[in-house]
Amino acid sequence: MNKTFEHISHAFEAPLQNPVLIFSLVLFIILLSPIVLRPIKVPGIIGLIISGVIIGPHGLNWLEKNSAITLFSTIGLLYIMFIAGLELDMNEFKKTKNKSLLFGFLTFIVPISIGYPVCHFLLGYGVLPSLLISSMFATHTLVSYPIVNSYGISKMEAVAITIGGTILTDTAVLIILAVITGVSQGNIGNEFWITLTISFAIFLFIMFGVIPKIAKWFFERLGSEKTSNYIFVLSVVFFAAFLAEIAGLEPIIGAFVAGLALNKLIPHSSALMNRIEFIGNAIFIPFFLISVGMIVDVSVILKGPQALIIAGTLTVVAIVGKYVAAWLTQLVFKYSRGQRNLIFGLSSAHAAATLAVIMVGHKNGIIDENVLNGTILLILVTCIVATVVTGNASRKVVMDGEQDEEHTDVVKEKDENILISIANMDNMEPILDFSTYIKSKKCSYPVNIVSVVKDNEQAELNMSKARKNLDNMVRYASGSETNVNISATIDLNIASGVARSAKEVSANCIVLGWPSAANFMDKFVGEKTESILNRTSANVMLCHFKKPFISNKSIVVFAPPMCEAEFGFEYWLEKVVKLAQELSLSITFVVDARSATAIEEHLAELKNSVPVTFEHYDAWDNLQGLKAFKEEDAMFIFVSARNGEVSYRDSLDGVAKKLDRIYANENLVLVFPSRVENAHIDEYEDVEAAPIFRKISKEIGNMFNKG
Repeated sequence: MNKTFEHISHAFEAPLQNPVLIFSLVLFIILLSPIVLRPIKVPGIIGLIISGVIIGPHGLNWLEKNSAITLFSTIGLLYIMFIAGLELDMNEFKKTKNKSLLFGFLTFIVPISIGYPVCHFLLGYGVLPSLLISSMFATHTLVSYPIVNSYGISKMEAVAITIGGTILTDTAVLIILAVITGVSQGNIGNEFWITLTISFAIFLFIMFGVIPKIAKWFFERLGSEKTSNYIFVLSVVFFAAFLAEIAGLEPIIGAFVAGLALNKLIPHSSALMNRIEFIGNAIFIPFFLISVGMIVDVSVILKGPQALIIAGTLTVVAIVGKYVAAWLTQLVFKYSRGQRNLIFGLSSAHAAATLAVIMVGHKNGIIDENVLNGTILLILVTCIVATVVTGNASRKVVMDGEQDEEHTDVVKEKDENILISIANMDNMEPILDFSTYIKSKKCSYPVNIVSVVKDNEQAELNMSKARKNLDNMVRYASGSETNVNISATIDLNIASGVARSAKEVSANCIVLGWPSAANFMDKFVGEKTESILNRTSANVMLCHFKKPFISNKSIVVFAPPMCEAEFGFEYWLEKVVKLAQELSLSITFVVDARSATAIEEHLAELKNSVPVTFEHYDAWDNLQGLKAFKEEDAMFIFVSARNGEVSYRDSLDGVAKKLDRIYANENLVLVFPSRVENAHIDEYEDVEAAPIFRKISKEIGNMFNKG
């Protein structure tokens, strides 16, 4: 009995040595810390750092900084910087790059200009520590961005330039960090600068010239291997970190650049992106934050006023520096007071990059414990200030009427319902991905997936297969955390079942696979697709995906004359833009002059950041002429129209077959915009038979025309 007790007590001796127990303790902290601190409005990042302080060597001494903790914290640090690069909106940056660069310069130079004299002359630190600390003031983390997004002002110019400025500030600070680290190690000289320049150039060439090509090839060939994709991304991150270290830079620079290099290849709503964020936020990043807390020595602060003075001074300088930068930006661009506060709120929070810089500085002995402890207080205060200021500024901006236009369109955003009809499982995964990319993030409704089984002697067997296929789709959807609602139904024919399901869920968009070759009976009574079009007024999208989305370099949209007069014009245009944003692609519209003007006007209302060009085409009675716009590795979106609608013309009859011949091996989407409910004359006709009668009447009309 005594031996058992001794064994148990030994296992719980501080600091803990059992790796299983250590890992369990850390997981419990990660789980419970946000739950406990949420009621008192303490940010999760601060909660994890405080937890590290409590259990660390300077607290209860439950954990010590061993090799396992160091490994996980290093991975977490690299992960933070990788995600920071991965989540940047490059299209938004390109749109406002000049203003972003100016703001980035101001929010970089102003905090340094204020911070260096304060650290050097007031606090008495040397040149290198002062430079490092003041460069830390220049960094910012977009902690309060979710607030902006919730208010519907994420596309405001003031928000866009703040996000774009992150690229400049973080990159510049990380380069300064590399130089300071080199100086501290006594490696500075002409040889150092030459070596740094050459190695940095080689590093950038590998990361932006070689890695994206390898990644694209890998994702195209092994796109279905989900585990392999994630392992490949991790390999790139750590390889980039290693390359940076070889080049004389800090590994965190490599991780950040890896994020920028893979930015366009990983859609923000993809399953891969979800896996990257999920594992990082669940394990690696919390490990890093806890390890930061383990370094903090609270007793240093309690020893005397010096530590408190340093902590308070660092916090005040960090806030003042970012406010002055926001104020100068307001003066230059003539922004309103609300926009200025919005910029200040977004750029005032210090977290990820700040921790990265300070941790590297502490590891290399450049800064002392007073600065480390002061930085923790700085992070706590600035995160709270950023949250409060951004919230108040967002409300002010909305009250001033500067909210994004589409945010006010409650019906489109919040009541969107997408229905996917399963027919062939071979192409369903990319169709679900496509639906996820175009779906509004503000809509809480799930994506509806229906499998319609024809009512015949094999209906029972087919229903069993349909349910199995639906279960497979649920498992796939869970990878990207896409909420889906599945159903299997029996009907007299497929078209009727799809139309009925669309009515049941009030679908405003139906996504279908590409129509297969029609047999004789289909041709006689009306093809399934045309029958569905006759039975519903919703937007219908036919998907023909032959390549991974990663292979597409642009989107080409063909829209016939008068497309802007269709009821569903704004809907499909917004979805095309959203798809381009998700895939980081440019858009080329092939339209006539009138439609081009209408599209430009609506894109301006959307505050579009996607690069857009226009090509004029007037010979719409000759669809073969569209071959001239066949770009290599493009996704083609063709906007058609139902028979009888404003933009319909005879050349659009059987458009799916015509497009299939031209773009047989390309990614293709055929869009039929929605029409006004009950505004067509199909109410009393047999919609299954309607297509054949339309064809007969058309041929009769042609006979008279020939005569």
